[in-house]
Amino acid sequence: MVEQIQHPRPDQPNILYILADDLGWADVGFHGAPIRTPILDRLAADSVELTQHYVCPMCTPTRASLLTGRHPSRFGAHATVPSNAPVLPDDYVTLATALRSGGYETGLFGKWHLGSSPEFGPNQFGFDRSYGSLAGGVDPCNHFYKRGEYSVTWHSDGSLIEEYGHATDLITRQAVEWLECRGSGPWFCYVPFTAVHVPIKPTQESVAQYDGVVFDNDPARDASFRKYAAYTSHMDAAIGQLLEALERTCERENTIVVFSSDNGGINDLPLHGTDKYPGWQEAYPRLGSNLPLRGVKAQLYEGGVRTPTLVNWRSHLDPGTVDTPMQVVDWMPTFTKMAGVELAHDPQWDGQDVWGSIEGAVAEPEDRTLFWNFRGDRNLGVRHGDWKVIDRDSDGERVRELYDIASDPFEERDLVDDEPERVRALSDAMAQMRQQDDSSKRPEAT
Repeated sequence: MVEQIQHPRPDQPNILYILADDLGWADVGFHGAPIRTPILDRLAADSVELTQHYVCPMCTPTRASLLTGRHPSRFGAHATVPSNAPVLPDDYVTLATALRSGGYETGLFGKWHLGSSPEFGPNQFGFDRSYGSLAGGVDPCNHFYKRGEYSVTWHSDGSLIEEYGHATDLITRQAVEWLECRGSGPWFCYVPFTAVHVPIKPTQESVAQYDGVVFDNDPARDASFRKYAAYTSHMDAAIGQLLEALERTCERENTIVVFSSDNGGINDLPLHGTDKYPGWQEAYPRLGSNLPLRGVKAQLYEGGVRTPTLVNWRSHLDPGTVDTPMQVVDWMPTFTKMAGVELAHDPQWDGQDVWGSIEGAVAEPEDRTLFWNFRGDRNLGVRHGDWKVIDRDSDGERVRELYDIASDPFEERDLVDDEPERVRALSDAMAQMRQQDDSSKRPEAT
């Protein structure tokens, strides 16, 4: 239950949360990428960049954390991996539910992936308007997900539809229309793009901007990365359309814009990784990059869980960087606090309100433990202060690693044998964090 606010405060900010899919740390111009992202680069110059913003290593877990303020493992092991089964219990209070109770209009345009059937879609969890893929990353041209029961999930407000056009363009158009035609109160617009998740199918227009550019001396790798770059640039242009809509509606000054990615990028994709998508089979020897960070999507190294993240509130935030470690679970407590929404019951958030750190009012980082449970206990991790421990399964054997992120941000020196006491303390913290896992499972998932 959420306590109702009858009269929203006039100072409640609008919230536009833009989430890329599988975008790597080094895939944006403001991190030195050869990919053209002029919109994001300009946004970065005018924003606070969160240099240590952590997500989960794959899509469903990050999305669950964003909308609940809780680690995905609280909802069961199936929530720690890409899930077509429903993740959240019925009537669970999400960020959208909470903000709506505070007078916000709420819309989701893009990828849901917290339950791939219409009865478990966004409209059941606080969104007034929803559009896009109920499942994961779809083919951007035919909108099919992987072969099987959930191949067809393109929808509008829970009704499956057949529509023509590139997914990035369709998502953007629907979001812009909603932004321009809604009421006068505050709003929360969540735009989780399906780009740049495979299948990689950029528009011809976006490909043409790279004519004459050589990315790689190997022809196959060059062709692969050219498509990836074009796909990313297409999304960048779409973000520009969202920002232009805010200017046209005169809402840019009182809108918090957040841009991030759901996990780190993938370096390549072999042929056998693409054959699950109907009508598409193509190897990609070169895709995204997380350099200089170590690791990729589906790993707990920094490259898998640290993503480029910007926060822009033009009328309130001065541009700069914030190095305080934060996690995707922080957004729900942060946004509900800013909206003045109070929950009737303890939400048991794993996150915390981090706005003080973002705006520079809090000089020192909070003493806290960041936690990951990925693939149902197969991959565990905690970070406390500068120290990070990873406990992972490797062909049936448990492997434990320890890194000092402050002095070794690229995780090149495993100190597990040099710091046994610190490993023990972090392992105890990990065990404590795991005690709440499975505490909010759906009944059928128990």
